[in-house]
Amino acid sequence: MGTKMRELPAALAIAALLLAAAGLAESASAGTLDKIRQDGTIRLAYRDDAPPFSAKGEGGEPTGYSVELCRAVAASIKGQLGLANLAVAYVPVTAADRFDAIESNRADLLCEATTATLSRRKHVDFSIPTFLSGASLLIQAGGPTSFKDLDGKKIGVLGGTTTEQALVNSLKEEGMTAEVVIVKTHPEGLQLLEQGKIVGYFADRTILQFLTRDKEAAAKLMLADNYLTIEPYALAIPRGDEDFRLAVDTALSTIYRSGEIGQIFARSFGKETKASDLVKALYIIAGLPE
Repeated sequence: MGTKMRELPAALAIAALLLAAAGLAESASAGTLDKIRQDGTIRLAYRDDAPPFSAKGEGGEPTGYSVELCRAVAASIKGQLGLANLAVAYVPVTAADRFDAIESNRADLLCEATTATLSRRKHVDFSIPTFLSGASLLIQAGGPTSFKDLDGKKIGVLGGTTTEQALVNSLKEEGMTAEVVIVKTHPEGLQLLEQGKIVGYFADRTILQFLTRDKEAAAKLMLADNYLTIEPYALAIPRGDEDFRLAVDTALSTIYRSGEIGQIFARSFGKETKASDLVKALYIIAGLPE
């Protein structure tokens, strides 16, 4: 009994440490909305190489469809929380570390060309859809337009994307032996294509259209008609934070229903660009009622 009595203070000390650690863990896992309210800041992660969804604009200010959408969401959350002021902090990310920025709590919202997938939902959650696009093939003028014609050739794709996985899977399904060249940015992929080091570059069709919008690029490069994939985009958010996801979805639904999304679309893609029927339908369906 004497030994047990002497062990009691140590056991109490260990218990106290465990309780303190639990308290710290509880504090660290405080909801995103609580942190935003406490800090007076919302952190938006963006990429500088994914226009027209996410890029660096004039003066280094982040710009693009997803970035503008996130800013509108931030304004809505400011109202939902009843805050007089809400600062926006931008967190630069790459295609390789973008989800880690959300998982590691470096950012609250991922604002770029993000495809919502089941495998990614093991690490992050997603808002209601924000756009519909798909992967397509960019080639040099006169290059191979058929997927089968790429057999045995070099094809470029951005690493760490759903397009990369879809391309690898498609090649395997077709029994093709094309060499997949992984690039770090879209401009790098286009440069390799223009230099003839690859015969085709796979990426999001909307991004490819934007990157080749000037006459010089359009004269050299050509976008194939077919899609490799059809993909729903969404804003990535911390996993398991239902209150924050509800706040984000509430903001997006209001933006869709009010027609504000039309203004964001025009500023991001240009007034001459019209939303596809598929995208228009998405805004109608995803705009959840109160």
